[in-house]
Amino acid sequence: MNFNFVPMTDDQARVVAGWKYEGIYAFYDWEADADDLAELLDPVKRARDRTHAVLGDDDSLVGFFGFTLDGSTVEVGFGLRPDLTGRGLGLSFVNAGLEFAREHYAPSTFRLMVAAFNQRAITVYERAGFQGQRTFRHRTNGGEFDFVEMSRPA
Repeated sequence: MNFNFVPMTDDQARVVAGWKYEGIYAFYDWEADADDLAELLDPVKRARDRTHAVLGDDDSLVGFFGFTLDGSTVEVGFGLRPDLTGRGLGLSFVNAGLEFAREHYAPSTFRLMVAAFNQRAITVYERAGFQGQRTFRHRTNGGEFDFVEMSRPA
């Protein structure tokens, strides 16, 4: 699958906001955290975070990426459409996002945060060259959860 990155529109943000993940991955449903949902639906905040919709071969919405600049580091946040998860697309999706960020922001380092329970994602990120830097507690979704900060050279 090829991935095309375009600035996220309001309509696309509303579609992403309605995505529902299965089982433990429901943690990533947007309605689980009102602040995160508000950021997704706010066009000013989407622009600040350089949020892009990711379109597949048939121009359907397959995911999203946000690129937050922190000096020479780009912090990436992203999600794949729920019906596409667990199908072996993760590594190519992550790599496409990193390549897009390299071309547009010329970072020296990439950083991401992932819920510590999400071993499926951590495995993909390690395959993409990320290494765990630290574990920390983060308040989200009405509670406090362990997260792993991971980084890699750009």
